[in-house]
Amino acid sequence: MSILEIDGLSHAFADKELYQDASFRLNKEDHMGIIGQNGAGKSTLIKIITGQELPDEGKIVWQNNIKIGYLDQYAQTAHDLTVFEFLKSAFEDLYNISELQAKCYEDYAATMDESLLDKAGRYQEQLEAGEFYEIETKIEQVMSGLGIDAIGKDRQVDQCSGGQRSKIILAKLLLENPDVLLLDEPTNYLDVEHIEWLINYLNDFAGCFMVISHDFDFLERVTNTIIDVAFGKITKYTGSFSSAIKQKEVKKEVQLKAYEKQRRQIEKDEAYIRRNKAGTRSTMAKSRQKRLDKMERVDPPSDALQSSFSFPYEELMSSSTLVVENLSVGYERPLLAPVTFSMSHGEKVVLKGFNGVGKSTLIKSILGIIPNFGGSAKFVEAAKVNYFTQDLTWDDPTQTPLQIVQNVYPKLEPKTIRQRLARAGLSPANAMKPMELLSGGEQTKVKLCILELKPSNFLIMDEPTNHLDDETKNALKKALVSFAGNVLLVSHEQSFYDGWIDKIFDVESIRLNKN
Repeated sequence: MSILEIDGLSHAFADKELYQDASFRLNKEDHMGIIGQNGAGKSTLIKIITGQELPDEGKIVWQNNIKIGYLDQYAQTAHDLTVFEFLKSAFEDLYNISELQAKCYEDYAATMDESLLDKAGRYQEQLEAGEFYEIETKIEQVMSGLGIDAIGKDRQVDQCSGGQRSKIILAKLLLENPDVLLLDEPTNYLDVEHIEWLINYLNDFAGCFMVISHDFDFLERVTNTIIDVAFGKITKYTGSFSSAIKQKEVKKEVQLKAYEKQRRQIEKDEAYIRRNKAGTRSTMAKSRQKRLDKMERVDPPSDALQSSFSFPYEELMSSSTLVVENLSVGYERPLLAPVTFSMSHGEKVVLKGFNGVGKSTLIKSILGIIPNFGGSAKFVEAAKVNYFTQDLTWDDPTQTPLQIVQNVYPKLEPKTIRQRLARAGLSPANAMKPMELLSGGEQTKVKLCILELKPSNFLIMDEPTNHLDDETKNALKKALVSFAGNVLLVSHEQSFYDGWIDKIFDVESIRLNKN
């Protein structure tokens, strides 16, 4: 029996059909990747199979006694625990057993009841089987692997950023060691070094997993089967991600040929019927009409709405655009040694370093959003800065993309806003849905659309590719490459910026050691 069986799954969201009579299996040996464009229904699929949402139709059957671990892309927590205490809670059952064992010894000291020692011995066997005495070592290994040690194990979880909390929740999930892992965009807040660690972890994972990701290099290295969610269908391919893409292209080509062949036959039959429906060959014409009526039509291969971006450039004559001198940044205390660098006109620079090292903090200090501990950051007077933040937060998430853009640019006609949202890859239907009902990728497209409406000569982009599908990433890359002004980019995806960046500034190399 498979670990998970899905049969006849149908689900619609408002006016959009996500799946129609879809079926597939998750087997115990499957390392399954889930792909599809933004808004195709990937995250909804995970919510359905975990019981968070009910499908319109279909059966979802898990094998009995399966322990499931689920990480969703909006994972948040407000625990008042420290990072280390929170991670220790992954082993709550073992700690409870340890307390019961201690109570046995305490009661034995008072009663000298030998049966209590036998009971304590059975508890000891459970603790040893669960590797209880290696818990702290395991926690430290996972913290190091995901870069959480840089956050600090004594820091309270609710004081961490959204990205840091997501990493902490991922760490707890891995420490719980479930039978099945369900991961929704697990690499979004990880840097190259920590993605590499996660790849090794997943390849060694004894159970099966399903992972949603738009990081195709990551999928290529961890999966042995792929399901593609597209146009109301779920198609399963065996093999690696690249093998699945080849199979998909072959299937698309076969479908296109079948569609074209059928279309030509239909046109030929319809022409025959028009010529002969009232003549001596009317019987034959009626026969052909009946054949057409009963024919199962082949659909043409569908193409999704494509994104296209263009950031308007405002002329800047100065050769120097940004000068940062001895800038000391942080919150309660400095995170980095004083930073000094400058950017000249048209230069494109990447800030590199693992998550939590201070890249976003440095950007916010440069922009004056948060105070610094000393030094200065000055843009040339004529600089027009456009800033993309990685957080998907909205003042009123019940508003639609149309309303959100209208609030920022009240003079724009609704028709123009709809056109700009469509150009960013948002369908007319999604332009009228509340933001809270859109996928992370669709929300990101709204943010990029807003950026496009403001002329600038200096783009600051903090992890803009989080949540974006590959087609949209390529469209964004093309726009950044062609932008005539400066680009200051934070990205954990080296494949996104390879080949067009002028400099890489390694923030990690100037990080202050923690006391």
